[in-house]
Amino acid sequence: MLTKQEFDSWCHQLKLSDLQKSVVERIRESQPSRLVGGGRKNVSGRYPSKKMGVTIQFESHRVELPKVYELEHDEDVLEFYDQPAPIKLEYQGKNGRNLGHFHTPDFFVIRKNTVGWEECKTEENLKQLSEKSPNRYIREETGLWSDRPGAEYAKQYNFYYRIWSDAEINWILARNTIFLEDYFRRIESLVVKDDAATEVLALVAEEPGILLADLLDRLEKASSDDIYILITTEKLYVNLNATPLAEPDLVRVFSNKGIADSYILLHETRSLTPMISSPAINLVSGEAVCWDGKGLSIIHVGDKEIVLRGEDEHIIQLKKTEFENLIRQGKITSLQINEEQSISDEAWARFQQASPQDQAEALRRYKVIEPYLNDRPPEVETVSERTIRDWKAKYLAALKKFNCGFVGLLSFSHAKGNRTRKLPEDTLAEIKKFIEDKYETITQQNMRAVYGSLANACEQKGIIEPSYKTFVKEVNRRKGYEQTKSRKGHRAAYQQQEFYWELERTTPRHGDRPFEIGHIDHTKLDIELVCSRTRRNLGRPWATFLMDAYSRRLLAVYLTFDPPSKRSCLMVLRLCVKNHGRLPQVVVVDNGPEFGSEYFETLLATFSKTIKKRPPAKARFGSVCERLFGTSNTEFVHNLVANTQITRNVRQVTKSVNPKNHAIWTLGILYEYLCTWAYEVYDTDDHPALWQTPREAFAAGMLQGGSRIHQMIAYDENFQKITLPTNLKGTAKVQSGSGVKINAIYYWSNDFKHPEIVKTSVPVRYDPFDCGTAYAFVHGRWVKCISEHYQSFRGRSEKEIQLASSELRKRNQNHQSQFTISSKKLATFLESAEGKEILLEQRSRDAEAQEVFKAIEGGQAGENINNVLNIAEMSTKTDVNHNYVTQQSVSEFSFSDEDLEMCEEF
Repeated sequence: MLTKQEFDSWCHQLKLSDLQKSVVERIRESQPSRLVGGGRKNVSGRYPSKKMGVTIQFESHRVELPKVYELEHDEDVLEFYDQPAPIKLEYQGKNGRNLGHFHTPDFFVIRKNTVGWEECKTEENLKQLSEKSPNRYIREETGLWSDRPGAEYAKQYNFYYRIWSDAEINWILARNTIFLEDYFRRIESLVVKDDAATEVLALVAEEPGILLADLLDRLEKASSDDIYILITTEKLYVNLNATPLAEPDLVRVFSNKGIADSYILLHETRSLTPMISSPAINLVSGEAVCWDGKGLSIIHVGDKEIVLRGEDEHIIQLKKTEFENLIRQGKITSLQINEEQSISDEAWARFQQASPQDQAEALRRYKVIEPYLNDRPPEVETVSERTIRDWKAKYLAALKKFNCGFVGLLSFSHAKGNRTRKLPEDTLAEIKKFIEDKYETITQQNMRAVYGSLANACEQKGIIEPSYKTFVKEVNRRKGYEQTKSRKGHRAAYQQQEFYWELERTTPRHGDRPFEIGHIDHTKLDIELVCSRTRRNLGRPWATFLMDAYSRRLLAVYLTFDPPSKRSCLMVLRLCVKNHGRLPQVVVVDNGPEFGSEYFETLLATFSKTIKKRPPAKARFGSVCERLFGTSNTEFVHNLVANTQITRNVRQVTKSVNPKNHAIWTLGILYEYLCTWAYEVYDTDDHPALWQTPREAFAAGMLQGGSRIHQMIAYDENFQKITLPTNLKGTAKVQSGSGVKINAIYYWSNDFKHPEIVKTSVPVRYDPFDCGTAYAFVHGRWVKCISEHYQSFRGRSEKEIQLASSELRKRNQNHQSQFTISSKKLATFLESAEGKEILLEQRSRDAEAQEVFKAIEGGQAGENINNVLNIAEMSTKTDVNHNYVTQQSVSEFSFSDEDLEMCEEF
């Protein structure tokens, strides 16, 4: 972003008035005027802009996101802001009425020599809008679209207003930009070793225009990363507008742009030189040619001259070089009939309209008349002479008209006969009216009821009444997405919606390389689990998967009893970094509230990752992950004891076969086996969409797309602290003697004693799996904070605290209109016997979760589970009248001296 001094210098350079400058400053200093959403069709999200230092919203990844990439990497663009303040548009509607409304453009762009608003829309949408508002959306003579009211509004400030259509997007450039995004972000620090750079540059200099695939194969010292770094830093040249880097067999690599231009010019010159020996015109006597609309024939071909005879026996003598030049210029062409080249488009259209039966019949007819066409009639005639004359006449007529006699033999029997509707037009109109007004409504009347109303209406109007069978046929003619949508809504009709096949290659559906696109989603596994200690049934677990879309490899798997939440998102991202040392460049999620949390978006923005949110109730957008859910259940879970397949037919479930009565698996042990299946079995099985295993696809993709070591993330204490969630504000005020208050609980650190810290707001984070501990950012570092009721809250999850808070509110809602949950009340409740009963199940689940953590860290699930539960029980033996943790009670646990010192502060 521009500094204040740079911004003032830019304003001075453009000679902006005070009014113009104030408009720009107001947009620069304000937040986006609205939060975008993709609606029912678009994929929305946030892009972490390095140029702007913030995340930029986009409402469609097919229109706005490519524009964001362009603005991010366009050197002419200094700053760009998403969803600026609304502007007032005034124009005349289609009906002649004056209209006025506020409109929020997609971007406000500050360029080196100009500034203005920019809007992105699809070509299809613009065509529809131009019909609806012809005085607003107009296609100019140049083929570009304009918004006249927007341009008029911008004109008063001498700014511009521009509409961008998706037809203007260079999809190859957008694809290459995404491919090189990781290198662009670190371009200042990326360095190629001298021996690697020398090897690559020498190979390219030796063979200008070498294919990228060949270059990758010849490397010995260098790697694919070195090539992409050299391209990003412009030490190698590739036309990023022409060919995608993900398809190395098409990409040509040059030392610089000058050599590339010379190479292209040379090959274009070669391609423009025609071959004189082309079969189009044979330089032999008797060859028929056309010159200036007249037919000529060659009568003599010499070494230097060619003699031609015209239609009027006129003789023309030309030098051979002149004749060849006229051929090059296209002025002399051949008159010889070429069957393949001279068949008309109409003939091909008629052939394609014919049914297979028509084509077979035409072939039979041709075989019958072929001897007659060659003046060799057969000895035995199988068809009447009159029929042969008819077929032969049709063949010759088609040969003269289309230069293809075969199409004259096509019978088109499927189109014969009277195919007009038998019912009168007024009856058909009445049928259509009742289908639209009565049947295709949310009332969902059945066909017979609607037909009864139709019959009565026809009788009253004196028109012919259709039969019920005819009415049913008319209803079924309209079956499909639109009819189901009218009767049951868009979600019910989604399965019938036409699948979108992408005919034009825009951006690849599943990425060009590993770690480009990752899908996160949750599913409830079809199996009942038990507590490892009490054997009590704890229900079905939730699994969270993070999958690499390119290779279909499972990057991380997490298992918990808690429903989808930010805690599950936190753990799966942690596991991905722990397993692979990086995160996907683009993370695709659904519209669940856990993915909309500020901490989740902040975490990904911290590591410059783009978030895409697929439309609600559109499973096809997440088909990669949705298919994996089915695979995990069918290949693994459904083969275990106590799987819940039988509960789909709940009326057939008896006590003897009820999965709840046969549950033997615990959360920790199931997680170990789930990881084994995900990382070993599934990873090494051939995938039907890849024709290889996910592991092999991943390895091959990394080799070609680059290992991108500069994107590695260290799995250390700092990363673990960053992945901890924060409160709604993200900060908390330091209270003297109390510390910071997070989620109704006070936390203390000795660093809070400093006078400069008291009464200031500091960034805070808490551990959702241990409410006894939190962290605060003080004096440039994250410091550990201890809860005032550490002994009661230690080891308890955020979910358990929420359950306790909810129960307390229920108890007091009839006694007190205003009731605030304090940490003291929470601690007292958690230690009470009644609280134990309410939280028993959640505590069992949390204890089981500790087994998952142990498996994540490489331990063995099921080991020392009793110790975990015993410690949890010991935490409830403190005197509830104490507002602090005594030295004696704390000494029962192995705490550090620092922890004990902080506890004494309470």
